Parts: sequence; structure tokens; C-alpha cells
Amino acid sequence: MTAVFPTVREVIALDPVRIGAPRLVAGESGLDRPVRWVHSAEVPDIATLLRGGELVLTTGIGLPADDAGVRAFVNDLAEVGVSGLIVELGRRYTASVPRVMAAAAQKAGLPLVELRRPTPFVQITEAVHALIVDAQLAELRATEQIHQRFTELSVDGAEPAEVVHQAAQLAGCPVVLENLARQVLAYDAAGDRAEMLLDGWEQHSRRIKAQPSGSGRTGYDPDTGWLVTPVGARGQDWGRLLLRWPASGTARGFAISGDRAPADTAPGAAERAAGAGKARHPQAGPATAADRPGLDRDGAWEEPDAGLAAPSATPPTRLTILLERAASTLALGRLIRRDAEGLERQLHGTLLSALLDHSLPVSEVALRAAALGIQLERRRLVGVVVRHRDESLAAGTEAGQAALRDLADAVSQALREAKQTGLTSAVDDRAVGALLAVRGEEEPALESFAAALRRGRAGTLLIAAGSGVDSLREARRSLVEARQVAEAARHDPAGPDVHRLPNVGLPGLLHLLRDEPRLQTFVERQLGALLAYDAEHPRDALLPTLRVFLEQGRNKSIAASAAHLSRPAFYERLARIERILGVDLDSVQVCLSLHVALLARDVLRG
Repeated sequence: MTAVFPTVREVIALDPVRIGAPRLVAGESGLDRPVRWVHSAEVPDIATLLRGGELVLTTGIGLPADDAGVRAFVNDLAEVGVSGLIVELGRRYTASVPRVMAAAAQKAGLPLVELRRPTPFVQITEAVHALIVDAQLAELRATEQIHQRFTELSVDGAEPAEVVHQAAQLAGCPVVLENLARQVLAYDAAGDRAEMLLDGWEQHSRRIKAQPSGSGRTGYDPDTGWLVTPVGARGQDWGRLLLRWPASGTARGFAISGDRAPADTAPGAAERAAGAGKARHPQAGPATAADRPGLDRDGAWEEPDAGLAAPSATPPTRLTILLERAASTLALGRLIRRDAEGLERQLHGTLLSALLDHSLPVSEVALRAAALGIQLERRRLVGVVVRHRDESLAAGTEAGQAALRDLADAVSQALREAKQTGLTSAVDDRAVGALLAVRGEEEPALESFAAALRRGRAGTLLIAAGSGVDSLREARRSLVEARQVAEAARHDPAGPDVHRLPNVGLPGLLHLLRDEPRLQTFVERQLGALLAYDAEHPRDALLPTLRVFLEQGRNKSIAASAAHLSRPAFYERLARIERILGVDLDSVQVCLSLHVALLARDVLRG
């Protein structure tokens, strides 16, 4: 864990420093640098003994007298990475530090502070080192509380919304959980207005560019003020967890602001600690230096309001730890739920398969379902099949399997939202089946289930249901009918929310009869001669011409245009079809028979 250090700004605000009437001469841009240590020095080559992060105290009595030497002294300190330089006036420099020192410090961005009254350096050193130790202890206490809280949430199997809520409460900052499509899965505004937090979220989220620092996966975007970490496990991220670090740089949480603004601060202190962050839009950027307290127009240090913590350039390490622990809890919870649901779904699949292939007695299916908490007896049972309309999700591929798993999750979740119970499982490589044990009226229950399932997925799913039955022994008929209706309704772009057998019309009837030999004989009798011709002349196939002619309502002009042929060429092809089949295409009855045969052939070919 990265150590927590006070900033130069915070050190200047300490009582032992304010005794010396501090005045910032140069380097305001570096006031938020962390102070790792305090070092007193009166020799010009002190930079060779430093490692960076030190706040250097000096009276200047040992510094070079010439401008070049002073400039080199300041540049050496800046190059080694010291946090700042404090010069006590009175011994070497009386009215102010040399202009060359101020110019060099300003150019290097090194905070240069002069103390206009005598100040014991030992008191400054003791105060800063005590602040460092206290901050580290506070960080450890906060980190321990974070780990304890999220361990409890993991053990309890908390839902994502609860994990996000706890993270927001601990941090005192808004927290958002989104998926990879930038859709909000859960959020907690931490007291701010939710509509301000989520308005235009997708566009705002895509503007957040948080690059991970070091070897971690968490990054901070100072332009938008969001701390971001991915959520996932086993090398597969499925979302992002974002924490809005307040513009004031403080957090209104338990011990997250412990060493700056304790949780038991007097009433009103938390509000003052929140500062401008509460008044700013949650999607606004961090406060600028002009918004921060501390310096008057002359550079003299003003005492900040009680409870007002000075901001730093990046969020405290504890917020990173909190966000990463919350993300781990979310990822672990999803894995646990998937494993548990996976085992449960296997049992559901076993029972559904037993109903379809009679591998178990109906009484045993009912008994095992009851042991899972699903009452199938004395209920209205309805078979349902759900599948994606997107035929590009190839069965058996990794993408297809992932889509099928997500669909199974969605069906189970929709059942819970609709307050219904039933068996759910994948029935093939493309579809998920369910046997709903309906309580109450059948149609309202199906509508409620379909509405929950389509929420956020409008137009992407096809839902088919079989006829309701009152006995588990008849459940197979409802499941088979639902599967047949789903197959028959695949090419229906509109249709009702739930397809039933009366909705699928002629294609549905043909699908139900697809195993009937007489249907196969009918197709061969109607189209056999034309199919034989196309087999011998594959580059001049006529079946597509017949199909477009029938699909365009026997309108030859429109059909010719749809086939991208000239009218004479299209008419000639129709004449050949009439000769081959020995029919008159001007006959409505002949065309009806041919169209039914074409539809039946499509069904037979799958």
C-alpha cells in the first residue's frame, strides 16, 4: 500500500508554521506535492543527500552569495524532487528571499515559502512527522475497515446494489457500476441528486479516460474527477466501477476522511469539509487552484475554515483500495451466483429433459422440483421457449454460448421479477425453455413475465408459449408446442409480445406438420420438376424467380424489378416455369398451391 503523506499546502497550515507568518513566494502549482520528510539544511550541496519528497528548511546562512550559486541550489533541489523549500528570514535574508531564488523556484514549480518571524524548526519537524504517522495510522484503520466491511458483504452474498451502496457510504462519494456498454447497473449518489449524476451518463462515461497508474488496474481522470477500476474475474471484465471524487478533494465518509475530517466531527463540519463539491455538478471537473483556500492575494497564508481539508491532486490511496475491494466483491459475488445458479440450472435442465423424453416418472419430477422450491402440482403449467432473433449468433461458438448463458440468466431473472416460479434451462444451442407454474390467471402471468424479460431488450428476443395445461403429465405437450411455435415465428419481424399457436398462421401449421410424409409428398409433387431442372442448370435456377413472383402477389412488373431483371427476361423465365411444371401461373389456385409448397419446403429445410 502506498503511504499517505501530507501535502505542502497542509504543512503550511500547521500551527508551528503559521507562527512564522508564512508567505508563499513562488511555486503555487506545487502546493499539492506530498511531503515524505522534513529536512533542515544550511549547506549548498544538500541535494546530494536527499531522495525526493523532502520539505527543506533553511535560514540561508550557508547558501552561496552569488546569483548563479543560488540558482544552482534551487535547481538541484527541484531535480532531486524535493516537495518544497521554506526559508526563515532574519539571519541571512532580512526583508525577503532573493529575486533570483524566487524566479528559479517559480520556473521549476517548486513551492518557496518565507517565514517572516523566527520559528523553531524542531517544532515544524515534530508536527509534520506526527502528521505523517497519524495519517498512516488513519490509513491503516480505514483500510482495515474497508476489508472488514467488504469481507462481510462477500460472505453474506450481497447484491450489487448493496455493495455499491456500502462503497458510497464508506467513501462519502457517488459510486456507479456500469456494464461494458456504459449502461448503469447500480448506483448510489451519496446524498447528491441522482438525476444530476445519471443524466446523459453514457456520453459522460465515454469521456472518462482513466489510465491505470503503476502496476494496478485503477486509474483516475482529473479532467472528469472519476476514479475507475474494471470489474471482472478469470480474465474477463464485465463492467466498470466508478467513484466520483468530490471537487473539494474530501470525502464525507466514515474514516475515509479520518485524518482530515473525522466521522465524529461536530455538526456542520462534514458539510464544510464537502465544500464546493456539494454545490458542483457531479459530472463537473475538479476544483481549480482558484477555488482552494489558503493564500491571500499577497501570498500570505490564511487560516482555513475549521474542518476544511485541503485538496490534493489525486484521490487518497484509501479510495483506490476501497474501489478495488468493492470491485472484487462484485466480481466474486457474480462468480458465486453463477456457480450456484449453474448447478441449479443443471437440475432444472435434468427435470425439463425428463419431461420431454420421459426419462423420469412424472411423480419423481414433481418431487424433485418441490425440493428445489418449485411447486408443479395443482398449478397451471405453461411451456415457454425464448430465443434471440439475431441469427448471426452461431450455435456452438464461444459468442453463441455466452449469449445463451446470458439469455438463461435473463429468463431466470424475469421469472423472479414477475413473481413466478418454474423450471428454466437451455433446450438447444439457441433457445432457453421454461415451464411456468402459474399462480392465478395464465395470460396476465405470461404478460408480466414477457414484460420483465423484454425490459431493455425490446425487439431482440422471440418469446413463444404453448397451450396451458393443468397436469404435469401434459406438460410435455405444452413445451413441445412452445418450441414449435418459436421455430415457426422466427421470421415474423413483428408479432405479439408472446407468440402462441394461433399467432403463427400457415407457417406455424406447416411447421407442426413438417414430419408428416404427406406434406413431403405434396412438396415433391408441386415443385419436383422445377427442382430437378435447377439441379441440372444451377447457374440458371428458376425457383428464385418463382419465389419472387409469388411473394410480390403475382404482380409481374414489381416482381421483375425485385428480381433485378428486365420485364421481357422475367416474362420469359415465367413461361419456362409454366412449361416445366405444366401449370398456368395466371391461375390463383395454382399459385396458392405453389406458394404453400414453397413455404413447406422452407420448413422442411429448417
